[in-house]
Amino acid sequence: MIENRLAEIGAIACDVAWGAADVLRAYYRGEGDLNIQDKTGDPVTAADLAANHYILEHLQAQLTDEPFGYLSEETYDLVKMEAKPEDWVWIIDPLDGTRDFIEKTGEYAIHLALTYQGRPQIGIVVIPETEKLYFAIKGQGTTAEGRDRHRTPIRPSSHSRIEDLVLVASRSHRDLRLNKMLERMPFGDRQYVGSVGCKISTILEQRTDVYISLSGKSAPKDWDFAAPELILTEAGGQFTSFTGAELRYNQGDVNQWGGLMASNGPCHRELYTLASQLLVEIDAELAEEA
Repeated sequence: MIENRLAEIGAIACDVAWGAADVLRAYYRGEGDLNIQDKTGDPVTAADLAANHYILEHLQAQLTDEPFGYLSEETYDLVKMEAKPEDWVWIIDPLDGTRDFIEKTGEYAIHLALTYQGRPQIGIVVIPETEKLYFAIKGQGTTAEGRDRHRTPIRPSSHSRIEDLVLVASRSHRDLRLNKMLERMPFGDRQYVGSVGCKISTILEQRTDVYISLSGKSAPKDWDFAAPELILTEAGGQFTSFTGAELRYNQGDVNQWGGLMASNGPCHRELYTLASQLLVEIDAELAEEA
């Protein structure tokens, strides 16, 4: 049974993730034409496609005896929006933070998550430029490892007052509503980082404490959150909607609509309650201005 092989499957996936990191770093250092193209308003490069091919080829070659589905950013049909029929589905973002990759901020990541009936059971996030991999299996905690493959347990901070928390926010994916909400939340400090995986890694490394996502005309996708969610929650943090509901993946519509809150944990409910209240006020103000 797959649930009894998660450690073995996770080890295979970590090897694949490290290999994909090498693929991306080669492109990052100019060892190939990026061939940047526009994909529904977002850039896609030869590096995205090469890493995607590497991951799918190697996972499928080594896990041929298991009935896995594969949901990847680079192969998913955003027009048909069809859920994968399998119970066990890999959700893959071969290059999270393509804009940062192109702009060479170093803040890009690889996300691999194995989900069961819509919930993550294995989560892997690799930050190639820091040569660090974060790994979690449901119920077994989160570890961080470097190229030496030595694993160390990792946990977010224990900060328990909003005034002491550090917010990590997107460099570019912030609209008017989100900006207004963030301005009114009394965080101690703010940092701006690319890639969801990189943002969540800063929470695990205790450099920040809170990440907030708010959809507008568009929304983050399953592959943005599935792996980062598990590495955060298994480390002791929380990752929910603004109502406290858990996220569901592979539901057909891969858009994660609404407000989503990731935090170190202690004041998670207080945070998403405040965010919800502020949104009501902001939406009322914007409606009056319209």
